[in-house]
Amino acid sequence: MRQNKIRKIWAEGKAVVNGWLQIPSSIAAEAMAHVGYDSLTIDMQHGPVDYVTAVPMLQAISTTDTVPLARVPWNEPGIIMKMLDAGCYGIICPMINSRAEAEQFVGACRYWPHGYRSHGPNRVTYYAGDDYGAHADEEILTIAMIETQQALDNLDDILSTPQLDAIYIGPADLSRTLGVGPAVHYRRPPLSDAVAQILAAAQKHGVVPGAHTGSPDDARMLIEMGFKFVTVGTDRAFVSAMGAEMVTA
Repeated sequence: MRQNKIRKIWAEGKAVVNGWLQIPSSIAAEAMAHVGYDSLTIDMQHGPVDYVTAVPMLQAISTTDTVPLARVPWNEPGIIMKMLDAGCYGIICPMINSRAEAEQFVGACRYWPHGYRSHGPNRVTYYAGDDYGAHADEEILTIAMIETQQALDNLDDILSTPQLDAIYIGPADLSRTLGVGPAVHYRRPPLSDAVAQILAAAQKHGVVPGAHTGSPDDARMLIEMGFKFVTVGTDRAFVSAMGAEMVTA
């Protein structure tokens, strides 16, 4: 089975730089894949991307060694399994607020005896190899989003979930539940305090800490703090920003 490059980067003690895909286009995905990101996440929650569109986006990413991930719309086993069968090497799952929700998410990503994922890989065997079924649990990443006060209250229970590889801070929703959102201010309380709490808990439990950012400055700051998975920018934001810059010029 093809090695998950993200796991290799983490094993070397380095941080993964992730990109975010919101434009429902295989061409946009291919362009982003050739930029040099370690991984790219197809956003199926807030982006206008459905399953039928996501599959050719995965095919486009596969023209490079960029690792394909997806943020699913919700903690629903059906779409999680379909995206893994289509070729995702990891799933980011939104709004994980309890140990039970974390177990439901992880179980959908793992074959028996570690979970309840149904065996039926289709396109992923073209990407990963014919021995995918035997080794998928060793390579596929489970990444739970921490984005509410409830999740903070249950942090130790969530992070002690077996087979959970990483967590991912959703700063806008987290800021909302902390009473200061959806504006994201990583350097100011209460978000900065929550980030420190999440980082410490993740390191305690041996779970990789990750976060969504909108700027290289925030990404660098989080990496220096100890985060090992940071998202920097989205395809939609890049098009808007460059278009505005050109029109202004």
